[in-house]
Amino acid sequence: MGRRRGFFAELNYQAQQAEKRRRQQEAATHRAHVAALRQAERAMKAHQRAQAAAARASAAEKKAAEREAARLLVESRLAEVESLNTDLASELADIDGLLAWTLDVDDYVDLEALKIPQVDHPPFEPGGLDVPAAVVAEPEYGPEPVYQEPAAPTGLSAVLGGKKRHQQAVERARAAFEEAHGDWERARDALHQRYTEAVARRERKEAKRVAQLAAAEEKYRQEYEKREAEASARNAELSKLINDLAFDVESAIEEYIGIVLSNSVYPEVFPVEHDHAFRLEARELTLTVSVPEPSTVPSVKGYRYVKTKDEIASSSLPVREQKERYANAVWQVAVRSLHEVFEADRAGKIHSIALTVGVNTIDPATGRPATVPLAVVAADRETFNGFDLARVVPQATLQHLGAALSKSPFDLLAADTSRGIRVRGQ
Repeated sequence: MGRRRGFFAELNYQAQQAEKRRRQQEAATHRAHVAALRQAERAMKAHQRAQAAAARASAAEKKAAEREAARLLVESRLAEVESLNTDLASELADIDGLLAWTLDVDDYVDLEALKIPQVDHPPFEPGGLDVPAAVVAEPEYGPEPVYQEPAAPTGLSAVLGGKKRHQQAVERARAAFEEAHGDWERARDALHQRYTEAVARRERKEAKRVAQLAAAEEKYRQEYEKREAEASARNAELSKLINDLAFDVESAIEEYIGIVLSNSVYPEVFPVEHDHAFRLEARELTLTVSVPEPSTVPSVKGYRYVKTKDEIASSSLPVREQKERYANAVWQVAVRSLHEVFEADRAGKIHSIALTVGVNTIDPATGRPATVPLAVVAADRETFNGFDLARVVPQATLQHLGAALSKSPFDLLAADTSRGIRVRGQ
């Protein structure tokens, strides 16, 4: 099991995983797989529609509908088989191309590029808290009643009892005015009361909104400052790492290699784990790479549809082919691991690598975890960098380096290291 990745190695690893997914999605094999999968889904839906149509059909139409449903079922199964075979071909191609996967990539890691030049802050989203409540409109009370006294009688009317009638008219006018004015005052007071209450409610609502807005702004400010502080701390750590690398600080070289190895993204069908240690006095990197057990690697040769049983059957790869593919994958991982470290170490800090590629498994004799070494090799920078890896046979390369190789990695036979492994020149 590999060691826990350091902070920068983990960040780099996650970025590489995202890049790997992007590359896979752009690959022709992935597009073919997606197309086959969609075709299978379309065919299955067509079959289901045909079944439903058959159930609704009359007796005369039922046989034709059932035949159509059966045809569409076969079509959907064949599309599913195509999807499975496309996916399988992609997985096997990934395993067979483990070394080629990395040869067109520069494994050097520019630590300066890992710095955050400017923090990308999300915009502040007040969520409507920045919008004040509508102002309460002042009420319209209507015109205040005005008393108008009846005109006094004149002339003969005043002599013939007009004054008395006028007095009565005045009394009626005053009573009507007082009643009208009282109604107006009560209506005015009711409107004013409702207005006062509405204003008070708005003020309370506004006070709450302003407080919530202030809290949201404070939270955003704190998160803003936290992001800035984290970016500043990360940049400072990277600057220290770059400086320590320049002065050959052992721990810095070891951390840089951890970042490099986190860049080594393998396909999901063949994941690996790395563990490493660096000794400055010998300028040697001890590197251990754990590969998956043979049982986890695809053993299927292909899929086919058995119409009489309405099932999808698989055929197994010949054992010999399984063994050859797994062994070749192990040899590729070994050569690839040496290449990635030496290529990434432009400054030549590492002079040699002691590499072990093995499998973490369970010892059948003890039932306890055990590691089976499948390839053990030591290589120096000058010798290895003289190889043209685009044209080599990985097993031959390891043999040329004097590696101890398992006679049958698929059967988990350990490599014989009894004679020891030493760096061998050209």
